[in-house]
Amino acid sequence: MSFITILLIAIGLSMDSLAVSISGGLCLQKFTWRHSLKMAAIMGGFQGGMTWLGWLLGSRFSAYITQFDHWIAFVLLGYLGGKMIYESFQKEEKSVISFSTRMLLTLGVATSIDALAVGISMAFLQTGIWMPAVVIALTTFTLSFLGVLGGCRFGQIKGLKVELLGGVILIGIGIKILVEHTLLA
Repeated sequence: MSFITILLIAIGLSMDSLAVSISGGLCLQKFTWRHSLKMAAIMGGFQGGMTWLGWLLGSRFSAYITQFDHWIAFVLLGYLGGKMIYESFQKEEKSVISFSTRMLLTLGVATSIDALAVGISMAFLQTGIWMPAVVIALTTFTLSFLGVLGGCRFGQIKGLKVELLGGVILIGIGIKILVEHTLLA
């Protein structure tokens, strides 16, 4: 598999993480390196790690995973998005994307389930996994970092209900994953 092909796969897999990172950035009052790097590292780590795990599992378990992976992503993203929308109508200024490790791990799992399927397909193609997993992780890390930065800049606009917008984005990603795996499959 060529480097260009791997890079295009990495960019495609990174889009959900990018959108979630933009949502996270929208909820920040002020840009911080710590929050941005933490989110980017978790998103990148999960994308690369799940690709590697999918490759490791290979075709042996693919039928079991692909039957319900989209439902897991849909439920996790729908729950987090719904919670963000609910919080946007509360009086206090508490962000549901708290950048806590627990929250970011949940988002990392929800956005990287497709990477598991990509890893399984790479096992079918008998492709090596180390370079693709690293490229996927680094691409996702970079785009997620830029997403937090961009979301934070956009979130500084006065009067914008950033948690409402972030929640709608998360639910939209969950619906997109569900539609792609059920109606378009």
